Amino acid sequence: MRVISGTAKGRSLKAVPGTSTRPTTDKVKEAIFSMIGPYFDGGQVLDLFAGTGGLGIEALSRGMDKAIFIDIEKKSIDTIQHNVQVAGLKDQVEIYRTDATRALKVLAKRAEQFQLVFLDPPYRMKGIAELISTMEEQALVDEQAVVVVEHDAKDVLDETIGGFLKQRRADYGDTAVTIYKRELDTASI
Repeated sequence: MRVISGTAKGRSLKAVPGTSTRPTTDKVKEAIFSMIGPYFDGGQVLDLFAGTGGLGIEALSRGMDKAIFIDIEKKSIDTIQHNVQVAGLKDQVEIYRTDATRALKVLAKRAEQFQLVFLDPPYRMKGIAELISTMEEQALVDEQAVVVVEHDAKDVLDETIGGFLKQRRADYGDTAVTIYKRELDTASI
């Protein structure tokens, strides 16, 4: 695994020890960023269920200003800390060991707002729609926000979730990536 493009291009990232996480492959990561970017002009990214932190690190390398990484596993937190150090991005990150629901509550209290969100939960976990709805209800995503969900290719996610509309789905073997964007109410313009 490596950073594919941007300021940290070519830096090697280490995987989380063990088999409890499945890092996003370079091929899938490259495909994701070609669909949503490929580069950014600032903004804040949330990497929920961060694992190695590879997606958030890639977003920072490609121009995002700040990333918040959330994971419940200590091995993942240690790996993220190592990877942001190697990528030279530690001054642009916050890393927290907690569960997703609690993290969203704390981030809402802090009035954080994200332009890009990565959701890559364990494939057995259900409740993606609820997480996206919660982020929207708690004003954690701005009106231009993009949410990228990495999930089991067997799962079919909703066309709309709250104010988010599915833009694209791409399959890579047993992994699928579904991208949502905020659906702006053009009737009121």
